[in-house]
Amino acid sequence: MAVELQQRIRWLALHGVIRGLSKVGARRSGDPQARLISDPDVRADPAAFADELRERGPIIRCRAVLLTFDHQVAHELLRSDDFRVSSLGAGLPKPLRWINDKTHPGLLHPIEPPSLLSIEPPDHTRCRKLVSSVFTPRAVAALRDRVQQTADQLLDDLEAEYRGDGSAVVDIVERYCSQLPVAVISDILGVPERDRQHILHFGELGAPGLDIGLSWRQYMQVHEGLVGFNDWLGGHLQRLRRNPGDDLMSQLIQASEDSAEGARLSERELQATAGLVLAAGFETTVNLLGNGIRMLLDTPGHLEALSARPELWPTAVEEILRLDSPVQMSARFARRDVEVAGTAIKRGELVIIHLAGANRDPKVFDDPHRFDIERDNAGKHLSFSGGRHFCLGAALARAEGEVGLRTFFERYPDARLAGAGSRRDTRVLRGWSTLPITLGTARAALGS
Repeated sequence: MAVELQQRIRWLALHGVIRGLSKVGARRSGDPQARLISDPDVRADPAAFADELRERGPIIRCRAVLLTFDHQVAHELLRSDDFRVSSLGAGLPKPLRWINDKTHPGLLHPIEPPSLLSIEPPDHTRCRKLVSSVFTPRAVAALRDRVQQTADQLLDDLEAEYRGDGSAVVDIVERYCSQLPVAVISDILGVPERDRQHILHFGELGAPGLDIGLSWRQYMQVHEGLVGFNDWLGGHLQRLRRNPGDDLMSQLIQASEDSAEGARLSERELQATAGLVLAAGFETTVNLLGNGIRMLLDTPGHLEALSARPELWPTAVEEILRLDSPVQMSARFARRDVEVAGTAIKRGELVIIHLAGANRDPKVFDDPHRFDIERDNAGKHLSFSGGRHFCLGAALARAEGEVGLRTFFERYPDARLAGAGSRRDTRVLRGWSTLPITLGTARAALGS
């Protein structure tokens, strides 16, 4: 009972009060931040929300924060030394922040220190340097063959199960989009096959944890996922210490232990890094694959073009990342009084960077709402953030997107939607939780 009461108090401080105030603010004044938190229409169509507000200027002052949909401003903020990353609860009023700190359960969270997403130099430099020494471009490039093998095997399994039944309907998120990245990232981190469904389950529970203003039910769902993941992760790292493999996580553990005293990762830093790589390594890629399959099924002309000109796949993936960003938002605190795009920002003020809106800025992208797999500047999107916090796994995500989508549509070129599907009930992350499709007749795997 005491534990539940503590969690109830923490939920009120971290989410409940803001949730209630946001509903009132959205209804009475139309405050953009309040709508971003509480309006289901904004969650359903973030592009329309961005278009509606874009004309107010490059930076919009809301009741408690600032907000930008401007590509140039977003690009500058992500790289500026005048701003620092945020962390869960850091923007709360002092009384609520105090309650949050006092009721913290001690669990690792992807947007709390010592996660790379929530720390700055010198700690960020030290941790990222060590991780980068293991997750090298060569190491990531070597994983491309593994991505291809995994995609082929998953589709072989589907084909064997349905035995050429062209009318078979499957939830492609459950059967393919989630299975591909979790298998690849598990190989990277030395996760045994028996544990991979647990990882998927913890990830699904924890996905809303990047949002603010959660309901009590969502909060407890996230808490359950964090408890399960933290318990599993501690045991997993101990197993790798006892029996290291040739996976990159075993190499990271060894590299940390071999480093000079000041360069090592603490045990908590190591766990936070492993947890972030694992969660970010499949959560966002599940969204990329699901969003891509849905967008391409909606545009059969693009599928015909990609079949005739497979060299277009890399640009198609960049355009999918731009147009339906798996990560919709980021945030930065001002370190000092500063002026950006003619707006005075005071030290300590929080700026919400709407990455998805910046990715549709008409000043940068012609006809920004059009899905164009030949767009020459599609790669200018900000879906992987920027600056010192640019996504470590960007190259792997691109490879998984390109290989995963191309391989699926080469095997099932006649696939079509079999229902509306359902979006994830999250705001920072955007993707499909279910996507039913009719597979159609399978073609033989290339090279078989």
